[in-house]
Amino acid sequence: MTTLAPTVSEKLPPGPKIPPFIQLLNWITRPFDFMDDCRRKYGDCFTLRFSSDRPLVFFSHPKAIQTILTADPEEFDTGSTNTILLPMLGNSSVALLDGEAHRRQRQLLMPPFHGARMRSYGELICQITEQITSQWSVGQSFAVLPVTQEITLQVIMQAVFGVEEGAIFDELKPRLKEVLASTASPLKSTMLFIPQLQKDWGTWSPWGRFLQLRSRIDQLLYRLIDERRAQGDPNRSDILALLLSARDEAGQLMTDQELRDELITLLLVGHDTTASALAWAFYWIHKTPGVLNKILAELSSTSENADPTALTRLPYLTAVCQETLRIRPVAPIPFSRVTRHAFRVMDHELPPRTALLPALYLTHRRPELFPDPDQFRPERFLERQFTPYEYLPFGGGDRICIGRAFAQFEMKLALATILSRFRLKLAHQNPVKASRRGVTMAPGKNLRMVVVERV
Repeated sequence: MTTLAPTVSEKLPPGPKIPPFIQLLNWITRPFDFMDDCRRKYGDCFTLRFSSDRPLVFFSHPKAIQTILTADPEEFDTGSTNTILLPMLGNSSVALLDGEAHRRQRQLLMPPFHGARMRSYGELICQITEQITSQWSVGQSFAVLPVTQEITLQVIMQAVFGVEEGAIFDELKPRLKEVLASTASPLKSTMLFIPQLQKDWGTWSPWGRFLQLRSRIDQLLYRLIDERRAQGDPNRSDILALLLSARDEAGQLMTDQELRDELITLLLVGHDTTASALAWAFYWIHKTPGVLNKILAELSSTSENADPTALTRLPYLTAVCQETLRIRPVAPIPFSRVTRHAFRVMDHELPPRTALLPALYLTHRRPELFPDPDQFRPERFLERQFTPYEYLPFGGGDRICIGRAFAQFEMKLALATILSRFRLKLAHQNPVKASRRGVTMAPGKNLRMVVVERV
């Protein structure tokens, strides 16, 4: 008797049988709940399909994640397959490149985010945070996310783009806000996930408006790049100035297109993501008994004019930020890796063209790693260290987020600055759910706080 070779679907882990389009809608509207449902039904590993293109296999066991993240990057197509971000980022973005082109861009981008160069932005972050919150009054109620978004956008504009006033600033800032707002809900986000909705029917259509906004932002960025090239000011310390002078191993500078795409990439990974994480931190700090008092006690142990860098080394404040990113990761999964050949992960022999996704949200909720995973308990990060395959809020491997150190630096300084100057409380005790904003997850609109006291 002849034995038929197993089909591709028979080689894959189990997963929902509902139509791919319904799976995609679940992923867009309720990704955390959808992953929880699949984990309960199928275990550590399951297969989803959002289209007939390729299967997506989700892994949450640390050993499986280690296998994926430590494999030779040449085993996978990664950047070129994450086309959901292409309309925003552009073909030259480090996030969408593979192979030597990806390594080159990372090498050019890394220096501004390390050491003394990054620390030099500490005072700027504190000043921006003080300025934005200076008009708060006792009894005032405010939505948290717009405030944190304003802080992180101002930081991006000044620290990365190097603009804080003038014609380019006045037009670029509202345009950036508008283009980010164009995907700021599950409904608006559908046009990123469903290519059939990406039709330009003029300004009255969502995609047409997005393309017009992108075009105007591009004009402003290219104008900014031209001005900076002409100025050639060696004393500037913003990240754009550093990138303009960065050379690869062959001595080549970045092209204007590469600079534009990397500036937009830094905006996307450094603005909405950090703003959402910061908003979640305020929620959990004021939702969880005892956490605020511990932070205030730690802050009081520092001198009034402490170096911002010293604040970022405070252990409990650091643990609070780590726990925030564990319990509500801004990105529920890192970039997928698509296998070029058959690839084995633990007990699963996966066929070529399978997308592998480390489900960091599920890994962060494994009770054997994080007991009582639904509880916000920063102390867990003071009690033990976690491997890069157990705790990975910024992804891992050769695709780990370039701006991860800057994001944590900014998050700690903004928290310390506000909590040192104001006493706040939640406007209500109702649970705050996560809501999709493009490819990230942010607190819902009902996250509001009240100013109790100025310190």
